[in-house]
Amino acid sequence: MTTPPPANTTPPSGPDWRKLLGKLLPNRSNGPTAKRTLRQHALRRIAFVLPLALLMIGLSKSGLMDRVVDRYTFRPESWFDDTALIRHLRLVVTHNGMTHDRPECLLFIVNGNDAPTASRMDVMEKHSGSCPGPKGELPKLFTLQVNRMERTVMSDQNSPGQFHPIP
Repeated sequence: MTTPPPANTTPPSGPDWRKLLGKLLPNRSNGPTAKRTLRQHALRRIAFVLPLALLMIGLSKSGLMDRVVDRYTFRPESWFDDTALIRHLRLVVTHNGMTHDRPECLLFIVNGNDAPTASRMDVMEKHSGSCPGPKGELPKLFTLQVNRMERTVMSDQNSPGQFHPIP
């Protein structure tokens, strides 16, 4: 004689997915607060930091970071500050193709006899330290004429004495 199953029982359900997932990913079974091994922790850090470091190195080498910094730090009042203006012009001169020297290999000499609102700057090529070339020489590349009131820069590159707008 067989006894029928009790009326209030539920039929057996499918596989318990949490248990199966726990077997496949043992450290994921408890959710986001699960303990990680040291190896998992190190791999996650490397997977996060390495691409960011490579991206920053690439942006730095391309000069994009310098241009972004210049865009946000060079203000209208910086035209009257020689240090800020030279930092800006060094970036402009090297990135627009006026010279193929590295920015740190350029020397800007401000003419002190000019009016404060309009000055001339000689751009020289340094040959010392990590800059290539015969030591102790400072060949003149070109002269920049800066009108601080109108915020314009003119150059006599390839035409000494005749100034034209910089590219």
